[in-house]
Amino acid sequence: MLSFTASESSLGDIFVANRAQLWHVARRIVRTTELADDVVQDAYLRIADGACDRKIDKPMGYCCQVVRNLALDHCRRQSLEATYRTFDIDVETVDVPGPPAPDTVMRDRQVVSLIEQALSQLPARTRVAFQLYRLDGLTQRDIAAQLGCALGLVNRLIAEADEAIGAMRHLIKD
Repeated sequence: MLSFTASESSLGDIFVANRAQLWHVARRIVRTTELADDVVQDAYLRIADGACDRKIDKPMGYCCQVVRNLALDHCRRQSLEATYRTFDIDVETVDVPGPPAPDTVMRDRQVVSLIEQALSQLPARTRVAFQLYRLDGLTQRDIAAQLGCALGLVNRLIAEADEAIGAMRHLIKD
């Protein structure tokens, strides 16, 4: 507990005696009466319940700092929570995506099959360059180093694969 001498009041007593002043500190920060009441109540509970092994030279200053910190924490939390709120959307009418429709799955499989077919007709080096660039995310410079060829050739190989896939576009049913 606090190490006050017998002539000193407890921190809780000082808080209660100066509650109105502490309330005004909170009110200036949170800007509403109700929130100021809540902050002061929280501060009192922390001070009354908190154990402190050291002597507090300025107990009123300590109480003001506790109220101020709690009020600022409340404002920060409220500001953060406001970024997550969406007041103009009715949550019950939000369309949550479910599993894809069977026709969409079939169409996607058809597209993948056509891409595989187009790539299978290309030379191995073209397929590898396309895969490294489009699927693995390597840069053209890294692909050129890996394949041991010029950067311009890598660019041409990727363009050739793109053209082969584009030529299959007419087979995709909308």
